[in-house]
Amino acid sequence: MTETTATFLTQEAYDRLKEELEYLTGDWRTEIANKIESARLEGDLRENGGYHAAKEEQGKMEVRIRQLQQLLANAVVGEAPPDDGVVEPGMVVTIEMFGEEETFLMGSREIGDHTDLQVFSEKSAMGSAINGRRVGETVTYTTPVGKQVDVKILHAKPYKA
Repeated sequence: MTETTATFLTQEAYDRLKEELEYLTGDWRTEIANKIESARLEGDLRENGGYHAAKEEQGKMEVRIRQLQQLLANAVVGEAPPDDGVVEPGMVVTIEMFGEEETFLMGSREIGDHTDLQVFSEKSAMGSAINGRRVGETVTYTTPVGKQVDVKILHAKPYKA
């Protein structure tokens, strides 16, 4: 049995993903069914590139539909977190690691879908180590390959879409 955990989404991200799901389960399914039927009418399916391309596209989008359904069903929708210097999903975080600064968005990649910021999950090794910590704290976490890494939290501000 697998454990499903909640994902923080801003209202804007939730609405955008819900709109995408509605399109994929409505108009898109009609469009792809028409593409497949048109390609099927062209003849021999073994050598029909259009048919196979449409079926492959259908498979990829059905996976995306299931992903969106699960994400939206388990989403915790809320406003950006308070500007209190505590690292949590929905925050733009600047850290110092290996003597260099790095800024990223903490949370689901779906929150930052329309940004150039790199996104780190709060469920990642580093994300779980700094989640709930305050600006100024230094945290040591273990990477997936077993290396110990020190991370100093320099800034944590709410993400504004």
